[in-house]
Amino acid sequence: MDILTAVILGIMQGITEWLPISSEGQTMLFMLNHLGIEPHAALSYAIFLHVGTTLAVLVRFRREYLGILQNLQPDFRLTRILIGATLCTAVTAVPLYFLLKGALLGVDVAPVNLLIGMMLIATGILLKTSVWSGTKEIDQITDRDIAVLGFAQGFAIIPGISRSGITLAALLGGRVKQEAALAVSFLISVPAVIGAVVLDFEGIQQIQVQSAGILIVSSFAAGYLTMDLLLKYSRRISFWSFCVIVGVVLIAAGLISLLW
Repeated sequence: MDILTAVILGIMQGITEWLPISSEGQTMLFMLNHLGIEPHAALSYAIFLHVGTTLAVLVRFRREYLGILQNLQPDFRLTRILIGATLCTAVTAVPLYFLLKGALLGVDVAPVNLLIGMMLIATGILLKTSVWSGTKEIDQITDRDIAVLGFAQGFAIIPGISRSGITLAALLGGRVKQEAALAVSFLISVPAVIGAVVLDFEGIQQIQVQSAGILIVSSFAAGYLTMDLLLKYSRRISFWSFCVIVGVVLIAAGLISLLW
């Protein structure tokens, strides 16, 4: 992968990570349809791209993570959320990852476009039906809320399912306040990304060292610089319609490719 392409992918990841439109789905679409990268390799790139934006989250929320590391008592709510949600995420994400990775080997682009299209429509429906008027603070999040949150996050391994969208929907469904839901969604993303990178280590090893460095730096820079701004405006913009429209277009294009 050349330097310019790696920078473009990093910037795409850095911007779309904070929007509920599936950054994994968007970067995979670009790689599949414009760069000609094989689906299973595109998935590895899409997973690896999250390293840079995860570093941006760690820098942005460094005080919260330091607090977690300094307060590992079982009754500390934020620690319980992080550990509980991560364990539940693994329950759904690990089997889905191996199923997806196997299915993408040798497959054509058209079926992958169909999959991403369907998952984007599902994300759009989730965003449209989410209730944004919860009252719970972080310290009021229950064990049931944590379990639902973790199980839901695991499905974000599927390209087209927005991690932020599905985790926000899970939290808002539990009547958690919007601000608290956003903070928790970001905090639980870090161990999820680390787990995904470990799972896909064999595929990620195929990425050239120079490309890997550029992908991390560009996605970190774009992500850190745009995080607060995009989070602010993402609450005012209706992204559900974007997800549905793109999903319908992808499904139509995929069906046309399969039939003709």
